[in-house]
Amino acid sequence: MISLIIGMVVSFIVTIVGTPLLIRLVHKLNYGQYIRQDGPKSHQVKRGTPIMGGVVINLAIVLGWASSAIYRYCSRGDAPSWSAMLVLFAMLSMGLLGFIDDFAKVRKKQNLGLSVGAKFAGQFVLATIYALLSLMVPTKSGFPSAQAGIAFIEKPFLSFDFAGRLLAAVLFVLWVNLLMTAWSNAVNLTDGLDGLAAGSSMIAFVGYGLIAFWESYHIKGGDHIGYSYAVSDPLDLSIIAVCAAVACFGFLWYNTNPASIFMGDTGSLSLGGLFAALSIATHTEVLAVIIGGLFVIETLSDVIQVGFFKITHKRVFKMAPIHHHFELKGWHESKVVVRFWMIELLLVLVGLVIFYGDWVARSGLIG
Repeated sequence: MISLIIGMVVSFIVTIVGTPLLIRLVHKLNYGQYIRQDGPKSHQVKRGTPIMGGVVINLAIVLGWASSAIYRYCSRGDAPSWSAMLVLFAMLSMGLLGFIDDFAKVRKKQNLGLSVGAKFAGQFVLATIYALLSLMVPTKSGFPSAQAGIAFIEKPFLSFDFAGRLLAAVLFVLWVNLLMTAWSNAVNLTDGLDGLAAGSSMIAFVGYGLIAFWESYHIKGGDHIGYSYAVSDPLDLSIIAVCAAVACFGFLWYNTNPASIFMGDTGSLSLGGLFAALSIATHTEVLAVIIGGLFVIETLSDVIQVGFFKITHKRVFKMAPIHHHFELKGWHESKVVVRFWMIELLLVLVGLVIFYGDWVARSGLIG
């Protein structure tokens, strides 16, 4: 518990202190946001707002987890886990791709950075590296960092092992690519209003912090009652998730309307990559659809809008993603953001109830 608190405190301090320093640096370098011309007209006043706030978010998560790891090593001799470092690799590698995209925007002085093809190629390479390392790198717990299959909670309901070892690895790489690309782009789509992506991510990571913490107290081979999880180093995963939630919380101080800084693709891609990696490492890839339900809704609204327009040349929403639809209906930006936070909170609570209910059912405690 002390290591968890240390990670939270360090992450919060880094974000609160580091964000204004980054704001001044970005102002000095004149790295401001360029607003899409087809977006809501009210957003044009945001032109020039500093971007790349995700740099501080990533730094806060890494330093928060590292300080916790140092404390555990000095007090108990516990070495940092490979599972944690793989999850952080997923976050930082996606964040680096986002940083390149943000840098391209300010160099081109427009809202378009990397081409769609270049961004997908980068995501494919990074997700493939993460997937292969997750299968190959040994862990101190003896449990794999990832399992070659698709799981709702813990045990795969579809194992790729039926295809043989080599093909199972190929299928797993494709599955991880789908998750990484989907979640990183989903958070990126949600990052369209002041505080929306940061606040929603904060709530989602609190959910994953609780899930991983529960798994750490019910690890297979431990002294506990009820169902046990064959998950590698869930306490480390819990600390990372909580550090991410606290980093987003601290960032909100500067990112709420009117925002003093945007997280940019540096933040949204890294947070999406982290969310995907946590779902893989905790063996809850399908449950993540509920835990990150708001991001799913945002993505589906964009897919529906584009698909329906191509077929009928008509629009379902006034503008997609769906948060812009409510803006154009006359809702104030802050009202949209807070209500979307409430939706995400409800979805996280539903996900946690399902997770706990699954544990109760598997533990044989019903009836």
